[in-house]
Amino acid sequence: MPIPTYGIFTGTLSVLLLLSAPFPLHAFRCGEGLVSVGDSKGRVLVECGKPTFKEKVGDRETRKSKKGTGTATKGVKSSKTVEQWTYNCGKDDFIYILTFEGGKLVKEATDGRGRGASECKGR
Repeated sequence: MPIPTYGIFTGTLSVLLLLSAPFPLHAFRCGEGLVSVGDSKGRVLVECGKPTFKEKVGDRETRKSKKGTGTATKGVKSSKTVEQWTYNCGKDDFIYILTFEGGKLVKEATDGRGRGASECKGR
């Protein structure tokens, strides 16, 4: 008995549509709030409340080329503060570390299991 090709086509199409959906690849759920890469520190505070711990981990320097007068090229330096916020989401969840550069969330990672009561309040 031949395999119907419409089943394979429909299954492949379904998978492709799911993969192309605009869902954030990494998102941090705190209470009923949800934050993802690109969100501001203000939005994270509103959605998740105050972090368990905040730490400035450095500055990131970037250099952009800017054409000057004549043939010389001048570099324009800018610096962004790099900060990490830690949220302890309790014994049934993880410890989440959110990394901000210049006030924008750029990375979300976990650092083992949480302890005690959850400090991921949300709204």
